[in-house]
Amino acid sequence: MSMEKDENIEERIAGEILVDACNAEEQAMNWFYYLQDILVFPFKAKCITKRNTSPIKVEQIVEAIGMADEEDCTHEMFVEIYYADDVLSIPLAQIKPLEVDDKMQQAVSDWHYWANHGYDL
Repeated sequence: MSMEKDENIEERIAGEILVDACNAEEQAMNWFYYLQDILVFPFKAKCITKRNTSPIKVEQIVEAIGMADEEDCTHEMFVEIYYADDVLSIPLAQIKPLEVDDKMQQAVSDWHYWANHGYDL
């Protein structure tokens, strides 16, 4: 997906999240720990996009209960939700938090920006 670059977001990501990351593995771990530190679970979120690998439907409201395991976040960031009497990991890029503080909203928006620009981990 091609979107126009936002220099403010690019600088924030480079300076606050990816600082000192030398390779994709370090970038993934920086994103993981950054999001884990800022996101306050549980929180309600709305599905904003369909993913073939996820059963969540657009507009569906879910409750994010935690970050997925670090090992599961080496190429994309995932959060856990309760789904069908189980815990399921879904892409963070698939949801938009509802009624959260500005810091959480910005952190998730930064991840959406990163993912939507096709930056690889």
